[in-house]
Amino acid sequence: QRLCFPSQKPKSELVRTSLRLLTSSAYRLQSECRKALPAEPSPAPDMQLVTQQVIQCAYDIAKAAKQLVTITTKENNN
Repeated sequence: QRLCFPSQKPKSELVRTSLRLLTSSAYRLQSECRKALPAEPSPAPDMQLVTQQVIQCAYDIAKAAKQLVTITTKENNN
């Protein structure tokens, strides 16, 4: 699935940076989750490594989301 954001480019560089982190982390998360379900003929993945990568991706997504909430809250209060 593809993440979609409004077509209007955000004016704030902080918002653009947070959106880039959010989307790149979501794509990485999708990729890491696919590794956990390999095709039958391929060797089994290192599940400990995959799990660590999934946790890191989830952390990065949460971090980006928090940045966006913080930025937009400050902008709305000004």
